[in-house]
Order: sequence, then C-alpha cells, then structure tokens
Amino acid sequence: MSESNSQNLSEKLFQKHKQAQETSALIRYMPSSQEILDLKKQQEGYVWYRNLRRLQWIWQGVDPVEQEEVFARIASSKHSRTEADWLDTVMGYHSGNWAYEWIKLGMRHQKRANGKQDEEAANELFSASLCFSIAGYPHLKNDNLSLQAQILSNSAYNEAAKLTRYVIKQVEVPYKNKKIVANLHLPNTDRPHPVVLVSAGLDSLQTDMWRLFRDYLAPRDIAMLTIDMPSVGHSSHWPLTEDSSCLHQAVLNELESLPWVDHRKVGLVGFRFGGNAMIRLSFLEQDKIKACVSLGAPIHDILASPEKLKKMPKMYIDVLASRLGKEVVDINSLAGLMRAWSLKVQGFLTSRRTKVPILALGLEGDPISPYSDNQLVAIFSEYGKAKQIKSKTITQGYEQSLDLAIKWLEDELFR
Repeated sequence: MSESNSQNLSEKLFQKHKQAQETSALIRYMPSSQEILDLKKQQEGYVWYRNLRRLQWIWQGVDPVEQEEVFARIASSKHSRTEADWLDTVMGYHSGNWAYEWIKLGMRHQKRANGKQDEEAANELFSASLCFSIAGYPHLKNDNLSLQAQILSNSAYNEAAKLTRYVIKQVEVPYKNKKIVANLHLPNTDRPHPVVLVSAGLDSLQTDMWRLFRDYLAPRDIAMLTIDMPSVGHSSHWPLTEDSSCLHQAVLNELESLPWVDHRKVGLVGFRFGGNAMIRLSFLEQDKIKACVSLGAPIHDILASPEKLKKMPKMYIDVLASRLGKEVVDINSLAGLMRAWSLKVQGFLTSRRTKVPILALGLEGDPISPYSDNQLVAIFSEYGKAKQIKSKTITQGYEQSLDLAIKWLEDELFR
C-alpha cells in the first residue's frame, strides 16, 4: 500500500473518532462493583490501565527503543485523561492517546517499507501490522478506535503477505452459518507440511504471531495456522462460551481438505486463554493431534476462585466482561460465571486422560497460570510435562519457553 493511500485510509477511518470514548471507560459496572474497582485502584497504585507487555511485544518484533518512545509520549501528554492516575487514558484521537501513538509508529514502519524490497519490505509491514494491533489492545468490543486499528493491522499483514518469500493463504472454514477466517503460513508449497494450530489470548490478534512462524516454525519446515479466539478479531461474531475450543475444533476437522498440510501431523500451541482452548481440544480430538503446548494458560485455579479473579487488574476484568458481551457488569456474578471455564470443573482433568502429550508451561509467580494448574494438566496427559520458567530470567523466559515448546512439537511431529 503506498504511503499516501495508507495515510488516507487512516485519516478516513479516524476522522469520525476524534472524540471517541476512551478504552478504560467503555465497560460499565454496577455501583457496588464500581466501589470495588475504585478501592482496588487506590490500594494498588498502578499508573497504567493497560498491562504493558513490554517483553512479549519486543519478542513479537517491536523495537524496544521505539516502544519506550511511545510510552514516553503517552506518559508526558498534557491532554486530559479519563482517569487522571492512569497514563494511558488520554481522551480523543490525538498525541498522547494510546491508539494514536501506536498507529503513528505503525505508519513509520509502513513508510520504511516503501524504500525496501521483498523480505525487508515485508518485515517492515509485519512490524506495522503488529503496531496497529497493539494500538487496539486490549481489543474491547465497541471500542471504535480499536476496531479501526484492527482494519489497518489486517491490511498491513495482507500487504506483507504478498511480499514475503513464504506463502500465506487465508483459509475460510464454514461454522454455524458464518466463516472462521484463519491465516495459513507455509514455508513453501513443494509438499504438504506438518502444521501447528496457534491461538493467542482474549486480548490479542492472530496477526501478532508472525515471528513465531518466521523464526521458529518455518526453519523447521512446519506450517502455522492462526485462529482468533471466539469474540476477538476475525472471530468476533461468536461469543466466548465454556466451549472455548469450538472454532479450533471446526478448523482441525477441515485440515484434511487442505492440500498444503499433512493432517496426520498436527500440533497445537496456545498462549494464555488460547492455551485453555488447546488443552481442551487435546482431550476432545485425541486421534487428530500429535502434541500440544500451552503457555501461561488459565486452566482451573483462577477461574474457580472468585476471590482471586476479583483481584485482577481492571483491564483483565474489562476483557472478560467484553468477551462475554456484558452490558453492565456485576463483578461478583462475573467471577462466579468464570467457574464454568475451568477445565477441571468441566470434567476434563478429573478421571480421563488424553494420549496427546501436553507440555504445560508457566512463568514463576504467574497468578493466571500457577504451577499447580500446569501439573494438573501433566498428570492427565500421557507423557505430559509441566515446566515452570524461573522469573529472574524473565527476559529470556519468553525465548526459553518457546525454544522448549518448539523442540517438544518438533520431536512429536516428526516422530
């Protein structure tokens, strides 16, 4: 996309949203729940509404220096904020606003792509797509700026797909009168490849996963098929229900009809809530899956303990409320509802085992994915394994856990 076109698209998309409602104020709470949130805010003293995923974003391809520049511009903005204590709640689409600053960085990468060829240009566009995606983070429903950012992210990804030496195809799988849109990434089309189905959490898009393919899977001759979780991104038509793996199951059953992949060699990778879905699928479709890896997945503990769930930062509670389509939220009843998402409560991690080898990974001290959860998964999976990555090496924690995950998949897929 030429620079002027992309500039025009951006201006057109955001023209109407100069005064869009700011993300942190989108989800409405019952008065009693609002009191809980206000009290929590005073006690915890967080200075950002969003959970800043510095290391994850760097690993996904954001330049660390550019990232800190964006944070600095947001933090130093003189514009008014929805919440004076939270730096990333600048109202209106202009300097200092979260979406505005990340989109500006995305545009910079798009501009750089114009001066480059082939793979170099593609990488700049993949970086632009990632910045646009972060501009929409945490992707709440009815967040207009976020929806526009998503359009830019998909558009940049599609442009990049045309330039890279790898093959990227959009796959559409019919499901309940609509179509699941997934991106299939192939090292080449010489022959069918083993394939890994990848899904991230409830607050990121499938286009965020490019680096996992380029740096980890493609060199090992493995294809990657990305799917958005129900209620997010391309899958936003479907509500999130306890059947968290419904879309992945539909896609898995369609693999036989894709000539580019070997449907007898399928692996699963799920980050955060995507891990919950992938573990669930490993019990439901044991004969179709060779191996599964979950990273930082909520499996039982936090979902089945309303008190722990209520202690989560507001952004996480907003995301859950948004995914469940709640208009006005009562935190107590929301926390109670989440019990149904626990894989143990659903009866998966109680008596029957799966023959799919599952590697359940978590970072030390992670409240969402405690070691006890991952051990539970390992017990109910033949050859399953739980591994905790030490948090003092958290910078390498990401790389470490991915190296481990890919090695695990490779061993099982090529066995």
